[in-house]
Amino acid sequence: MSSVIHQLHITGMTCGGCSSRLKGVLENNPEVLAADVSHSTDSGTIRTTQNISAQEVMTLIENAGFSASQ
Repeated sequence: MSSVIHQLHITGMTCGGCSSRLKGVLENNPEVLAADVSHSTDSGTIRTTQNISAQEVMTLIENAGFSASQ
């Protein structure tokens, strides 16, 4: 199975708890294979199946209360 890596700029995280919560939200989606989220660098590397677009990943992040851009 091929995967896609999405490198995103994520804002709104204020602590490690925020990044941990967002990682959990992302990895709860069956199309997300792995998520590495850092509040200190305001970034995220999200590995997904080919069935989800970067826009859909950003929508997941925004629905969790944060902002995301490429």
